[in-house]
Amino acid sequence: MRYVQLRAFHQVAISGGFSRAAEALFLTQPAISDQVRKLEEEYDVLLFNRNKKQVTLTTQGQRLLDITHRMFETEQQALELLTESRALRAGTLRIVADAAHHLLHILGAFRARYPGVRVSLRSGNTDTVIGSLYSYEADIGVLPEVPTGRDFEMLKLNSTPIIAFVSADHPLSAKKSLTLKELAQEPLVMRERGSKTRKKLEDLAAASGIELRPAIEAEGREAVREIVASGAGVGFVSAAEFGHDSRLAQIAIDAPETLMDEALICLRERSGGKLVRAFLDMARFMSGD
Repeated sequence: MRYVQLRAFHQVAISGGFSRAAEALFLTQPAISDQVRKLEEEYDVLLFNRNKKQVTLTTQGQRLLDITHRMFETEQQALELLTESRALRAGTLRIVADAAHHLLHILGAFRARYPGVRVSLRSGNTDTVIGSLYSYEADIGVLPEVPTGRDFEMLKLNSTPIIAFVSADHPLSAKKSLTLKELAQEPLVMRERGSKTRKKLEDLAAASGIELRPAIEAEGREAVREIVASGAGVGFVSAAEFGHDSRLAQIAIDAPETLMDEALICLRERSGGKLVRAFLDMARFMSGD
């Protein structure tokens, strides 16, 4: 078993194909295919199910991927230890957030302290954030709910109630509050399934025997905001995420208060990384924790 064979296997598994793996490793596709084939032949095992449209892991392949994830993460940690002073001068910190504005004050202070560090920030719902951390595609996540379990180190940022909102010229814009029953009669603009805000709201309504059915389902908070601003219906968001937008008016929900927590999280096994630790320390200092 050779290192290059495991690296080729790992890259194909996380990339979802031989071509993308070859691009990531700056090799040719035949070279990647040959390394994986030799690994399979040497140990008489099938690691991938191959067809013309996609490549998927076999059971043995998935078990090996779990091991190579740890293997290459340990390698990365060793590299960070040996080059930790360089990491804070020219490293890259990858963040996946359900809502970037929770991080703006931290990002500003972090960049001022470590101007050489490149920050990669992308958005995603709870499932995307958790998946990105587990697959080592992100270093830090921002979630609308503190996850349970021992895999994560976390820092709570805030806790605010879910509110409804409409366009400023909507007939409901003058309302101070609406019941769940009243909301159920309106065209609702809701996020995709996997959104914790949506799930908490639907669970709250279901407890009262009310079904909230979206008239429009949109992926991402900004998409919901723009659709609601057009006057198409009623949206929902945590109070901390509403911000200031003259196009919109917020409305309290007349129901038992449902709070959305917002937290910074990282895999516990990666919390010792120089960049991750520096960012968490900055966030903890700014939150007064």
